[in-house]
Amino acid sequence: MSRTVHDPGLKAVARVREVRERDSQLGLRTAAAEHRSRQLRAEELDGIVQQHAAAANAEGQGLLDWAAQRGALMALSSAARTAHADVDAAARLRAAAHDHWQQDRARLGAVEHLLELRAAERRAELARAVARELDDIGGQAWLRRREAARTHFRGNPGEEA
Repeated sequence: MSRTVHDPGLKAVARVREVRERDSQLGLRTAAAEHRSRQLRAEELDGIVQQHAAAANAEGQGLLDWAAQRGALMALSSAARTAHADVDAAARLRAAAHDHWQQDRARLGAVEHLLELRAAERRAELARAVARELDDIGGQAWLRRREAARTHFRGNPGEEA
């Protein structure tokens, strides 16, 4: 049996596309993990802001304590806003990574589909060649049987009766 490698160039393209798809999938996972960590940080800061807001509203504080609490609350609120902006940026990065991965996946799928089509064409051509050969063999066998039947009905000319 032949060890012919079909479509070596297209298979090389498929390998490159597969590597790119894996790389973009890894990038997507990294972007998703970064987005999640930024979300957790923002949620943590929101909780701290709520705790400080509750403490700042407590009665019985002196003016200096209230001013210190308010300054801390403003700084925490600013950090929370920055964290939420970071979450939004990470979400955009994750969306871009997802789009990139989808494109790479589609490109890989197109090359794999083309390889499958070419393999199917080769199988169909092989089936046609086998069918032609079997038809030829069948035709030859029919001719032999017909010739044998003719000689049998006519009698063998080399034999004396």
